[in-house]
Amino acid sequence: MDPVTIYITGTAGAGKTTLTTAWKSWMGDQGYAVTTVNLDPGMEDPNFEPDVDVREWVKLEDVMAAAKLGPNGAQIAASDMVGVNLPAIRDALEPLRSDYILVDTPGQVELFAFREASRTIVEELSGDRSMIAFLFDPMLARVPSGFVSLLLLSATVQFRFGLPIMNVLSKDDLLTEEERERVARWSSDRDSLYESLSALPPRGDALPSAELFRALEILEPVWDVLPTSAREERGFPDLYRAVQIAFFGGEDLDKDAGQPSEKL
Repeated sequence: MDPVTIYITGTAGAGKTTLTTAWKSWMGDQGYAVTTVNLDPGMEDPNFEPDVDVREWVKLEDVMAAAKLGPNGAQIAASDMVGVNLPAIRDALEPLRSDYILVDTPGQVELFAFREASRTIVEELSGDRSMIAFLFDPMLARVPSGFVSLLLLSATVQFRFGLPIMNVLSKDDLLTEEERERVARWSSDRDSLYESLSALPPRGDALPSAELFRALEILEPVWDVLPTSAREERGFPDLYRAVQIAFFGGEDLDKDAGQPSEKL
C-alpha cells in the first residue's frame, strides 16, 4: 500500500519542526519506517535532519540573492519553485519505501495553505492516504478568541486541500494545568466555548460572539484538539490512533506486511 502522508502545518512558531522530529522518533520506537520531508526552503533548525530536504533544490538565501528579493518576497518565490522541483523530490522519496511520511511545511501557514503550488505538491507528492495535522499554538489556544481563530484557520486549510485533518495542541507543556483543562473543555463542549467567547468584552466593530459562533457551526470544523508535548513525549499514541482511524478503521498497521493488523 502507499504510505500514509501527513502534512504538518500551523502558524509560525507553533512547533511544526519539533513535532515532526519527536513524532518520527516515537514512530520509530514502535517499529515503523518513517520518512521526514522538509518543504521549507528557509528552514534554519540545525537539529532537524530530514530524510528528504527541499533545500537540496531550492534555498531561500539563493533565491534572495538571485532575484534580489527580501525575505518575504523570496519566501513566496521559493514556495512556487518547490513545485517546479517536484519530480526530483518525488524521485528522492521513491526508494525510501516508508510506512509513514511526515512532511514539515513552511513556517508561515500562508505559504503552504494559500499558494497554488502547494495544492499541486499535495496532489502529486502523496497518494490517496494523505491528511493534515494542524497545530494549535498553545499561547493562542489558551484564550477563547485565539482558540476560535485557530478553529477557523484549520477549517480554511481543510477546505483548501479537501483532506482529512486533525487538530493538534502543540507544546501543551507551556500551559498551566488549568489552561490545559480549559482548552480540553472547549474542544469537547461547544457550549463551554460559546460561554467563554460571550464573556469577552466587546471590541469596537468586531463580529458579535453569537454571529461568529454561528459561522463556526455552519463551517462544521473539526472541533477535537489533541494535546501533545514533544519535550515531554506526550500525546503521540493519540496522534497515531487518529491516523489509524482515518485510514484503517482504527486497526494498527502491520509492521512487516504493510497491512492493517490488531491495534496497539
